[in-house]
Amino acid sequence: MANRIQQAFEKKGKNLLNVYFTAGYPRLESTVPVLQALTKAGADLIEIGMPFSDPLADGPVIQQSSTVALQNGMNLRVLFTQLQDLRSTVPDTPVLLMGYLNPVMQFGMENFCREAAAAGVDGVILPDLPLDDYVAEYQDVFKRHNLRPVFLITPQTAPERIRRIDELTDSFLYLVSGPGTTGGANTQAEGVQEAYFQRIEEMQLRNPRLIGFGIGDKASFQHACQYAEGAIIGSASFGR
Repeated sequence: MANRIQQAFEKKGKNLLNVYFTAGYPRLESTVPVLQALTKAGADLIEIGMPFSDPLADGPVIQQSSTVALQNGMNLRVLFTQLQDLRSTVPDTPVLLMGYLNPVMQFGMENFCREAAAAGVDGVILPDLPLDDYVAEYQDVFKRHNLRPVFLITPQTAPERIRRIDELTDSFLYLVSGPGTTGGANTQAEGVQEAYFQRIEEMQLRNPRLIGFGIGDKASFQHACQYAEGAIIGSASFGR
């Protein structure tokens, strides 16, 4: 199966826009219409958030959307049913699932990967999946179902860990812009942040990079794109 994620980076090269939205929000049946609308609006990659009641890294906007989605009845079984015709409606745009390990483990990792692959999902982002556990327990499952893992890198991630992450995937590297949760203003001093981005760039890693967290408008997107191939918007800042 072709690697749609790599193809997206090869096609555009720079300024890739990755947009996140929560499955089942604002209504249970909104998932596919939102996915289609984002594709038509020009998103280069799309992350579908799998709502979870106790998120670790999500800010208030995504927390609220997840709460509503769960109240609407969204769960993994419903999501995979909604995505069964994914590639007939969104044939080329890379689609990733992003969420937390607990619901996936309850569903069963093998079942999750099989269903995701059958739907045409390209990659998976599970921020709380330990890297060692992925290698020991789940790497073969991901490979068997042709799913690309995406791992997060923070300003505190050690260089040897970054290189290990770079070797474990052929999708992209998710650079967390600084401390805090999604949707919040970045509190890291600009010079410190730029030094972090430049340090990663100087490592000459094999995978492209997308910067996320604190990217919510055109200005922050353009700034992030100076230091990576693109950026991720999870909650937009309207009116700016």
